[in-house]
Amino acid sequence: MKALVLAGGSGSRLRPITHTSAKQLVPVANKPVLFYGLESVAEAGVREVGIVVGDSAAEIEAAVGDGSRFGLEVTYLPQEAPLGLAHAVHIARDYLGDDDFVMYLGDNFIVGGISSLVRRFRTNRPDAQIMLARVSDPRAFGVVELDPRGRVIALEEKPQHPKSDLALVGVYLFTARVHDAVCRIKPSWRGELEITDAIQELIDAGCRVDSSVVSGYWKDTGNVDDMLEVNRLVLDGVAADCAGEVSSSELVGRVVVEEGATVTRSRIVGPAVIAAGSHIRDSYVGPFTSIDSDCAVTDSEIEYSIVLRGASLAGVRRVERSLIGREVEVTSTPGALRAHRLVLGDHSKVQVTS
Repeated sequence: MKALVLAGGSGSRLRPITHTSAKQLVPVANKPVLFYGLESVAEAGVREVGIVVGDSAAEIEAAVGDGSRFGLEVTYLPQEAPLGLAHAVHIARDYLGDDDFVMYLGDNFIVGGISSLVRRFRTNRPDAQIMLARVSDPRAFGVVELDPRGRVIALEEKPQHPKSDLALVGVYLFTARVHDAVCRIKPSWRGELEITDAIQELIDAGCRVDSSVVSGYWKDTGNVDDMLEVNRLVLDGVAADCAGEVSSSELVGRVVVEEGATVTRSRIVGPAVIAAGSHIRDSYVGPFTSIDSDCAVTDSEIEYSIVLRGASLAGVRRVERSLIGREVEVTSTPGALRAHRLVLGDHSKVQVTS
């Protein structure tokens, strides 16, 4: 079995962050979300991985390398434009050959990994196996309709009038029969080759398509709120570890201060992570906050936020539920005290009331 990991796409729902960074490399608890997927693939016993890349190919390749750090053998597969999930399967045809494969969307996060799913597929060997999750607004997803016995009978991509609340999770398993199905479908009204249409083609051809409803946690990290929620979930599982330099400060609960980080005259309430090279001084860092490497937080308050590499906050009260890009500078300007919510792209400079 091989894996096909999708790391293209424009990440429009995460702009302005994704104007200058691949959405799959936005960190969750200071680790790119793509890395969680690659680790899940490796844990499932799959070693050969094709990564579909687009405009951010150079950044993805620089981050992942040859895959050896994950125990993987990585091949990069360029996609000239994000023309649909089935199009990604199409351009990977030669790489995949006649092997079974798992397709994993690189911006998805699944607690518990995919090992049990892969084992089930290898044991039962349907033509396709899909994962489903109940969602509040199915119109943003591929939607699956089941018959009374729980069998998949129909799929539709981002329907205006969904026939169920069951959305496709971004992990699919296929035999080589899917390639013929992909060749038979036409672009949708969105101009893309939809994987839902390819799976529907398998069903119409009498192929076996199995499904299961996700019992654990799943998120498509395509927007800021979802990124912050996944960050919260991951941080909720960290253990306290103080390898950095802490002076005249209070660490409450599960706080990670990595070696090379400093905390001075500050209060950190966990779960929170302060990465190497970052400096916290005269500040408050609240729960569910991850601060990446080489950041500076001075005379400020921040909680339930993600701060990317090299960003700085100085004299800011108060920031919450924010995603702050690389090398961003947030400083204060006189005014009334209030809470701020920020989504700032890389290299921004912002003044806020303090």
